[in-house]
Amino acid sequence: MIIAACDGAAKKNPGPAAWAWVVADAEGRPQRWEAGPLGHSTNNVAELTALAELLESTDPAVPIEVRMDSQYAMNAVTKWIASWKRNGWLTAAKKPVANKDIVVRIDALLQGRAVTFRHVAAHQVGGDHLNAIADVAPATPRRPSSPPGPPTARWRSPSRARSG
Repeated sequence: MIIAACDGAAKKNPGPAAWAWVVADAEGRPQRWEAGPLGHSTNNVAELTALAELLESTDPAVPIEVRMDSQYAMNAVTKWIASWKRNGWLTAAKKPVANKDIVVRIDALLQGRAVTFRHVAAHQVGGDHLNAIADVAPATPRRPSSPPGPPTARWRSPSRARSG
């Protein structure tokens, strides 16, 4: 099983935004992480992007527990999406679903995967340690000179070509 956390942030919402995720071993020890800037965007876009990037970067054959502090991102892909699809991608208020492109991307990444979502409280002293690592990386939308997290951490630029 993969244990992971993801987070996104936007200063002044909307404003400079970034995303990050961290993956741990079965004992919860951080093993690797990635983060990247989004330019000018919203917090919700950053949160959804973090989840999409995490799912794209992990083996779909291995069950994954995703810890996140965003109720919006979690509910969008676990609760609301079925209704949105039935309603032609309209909300209950008959308005177009916000961030549909990212939600559709995540929906495709979730197909055939064993994913458990776990909501964790944000910015809590003594809170979830993986969420705390994921929270630090997007705090500034520039590449950190010394990455947060474990020594094996690395920065992934959005311009890096995807493999596989």
